[in-house]
Amino acid sequence: MGSSLPIPAPLPPAARTPAAGTPATGTPGAEPDGADALSPADLAPSPAAAAASATSATTATAVPVFFISDSTGISVETMGNALLIQFPGAPFERTLIPFVRSVEEARQVRERLDAAMDGTVAPIVFLTVVDEAVREELLGTRAPVVDFVSGHLAQLESQLGMSGDHAPARLHGVGDSHRYNRRMQAVEFAIEHDDGQSVRALEKADVVLIAPSRCGKTPTSMYLALMHGIFVANYPLVDEDLAAGVLPESIAALSDRCFGLLISPQRLAAVRTERMPDSRYSSLEQARWELSRARRVYDVYGIPFVDSSTRSVEEMSTLILQSLDRRGTSSR
Repeated sequence: MGSSLPIPAPLPPAARTPAAGTPATGTPGAEPDGADALSPADLAPSPAAAAASATSATTATAVPVFFISDSTGISVETMGNALLIQFPGAPFERTLIPFVRSVEEARQVRERLDAAMDGTVAPIVFLTVVDEAVREELLGTRAPVVDFVSGHLAQLESQLGMSGDHAPARLHGVGDSHRYNRRMQAVEFAIEHDDGQSVRALEKADVVLIAPSRCGKTPTSMYLALMHGIFVANYPLVDEDLAAGVLPESIAALSDRCFGLLISPQRLAAVRTERMPDSRYSSLEQARWELSRARRVYDVYGIPFVDSSTRSVEEMSTLILQSLDRRGTSSR
């Protein structure tokens, strides 16, 4: 799917076009900046609508939401928020209660949930607890509970013909030492190879993120490392590389592992202005030039790319993982 944001059109056709299999997220031909594009003013609500929206937001009572886990709570928050996001008009007040591992701790949490039931708005409870005694204590609350474990775990036990060990902290703990160690090594690799700081053992990289400065390389690298154990180096495309239309010499041999990022010129200029206001670096003209030249580099080397303007780090990481699977360059 092509970007709907004003990414600059590529320069005249270069020696190569992206190789077959390039993710659809990087399909060339995005609308050039300006022509028939809606301006921010066109998209802005009328003053009356904005006032009504603000009034509604301030008067609505937030729904208390509790995420309860016997581990870090990352999983229950992720799954719960995936459901809550389907209700963008509802305000939520979120509370995370992690590491609930004893019946006594569960009893205290249940009392807290029952007290919340006496408030003006009934709470919503999301639960990932595998210990049966602890879970049963929590399910005794008067509050409505979305239990992500019990029914699904029972179904898996029936399908596999065996009982699970019902041990907490499997996914985000150190229960799987190989996976945990891999993630920690990947984080160290990402830190060492952030922003082209080091080329030592660069050949170990599963992916090399490239883009002009401030396009989102570092947070994407760290997310891939911490969450997926992917060895990521990220490398900035500077004026010299962009003017020549080539990859930097230190990563040219790894073009098959490169993945590019783009962003809208307006967004890039705004981000850079926060760092270096009133400079050539932060000007809209410089942003347009760098993005156009970066796109040419991607075209020349057949490098897949994604627009980071409106995509979250999680979304971009998923697209990168899909690209790695297609190219067979990941050692996961």
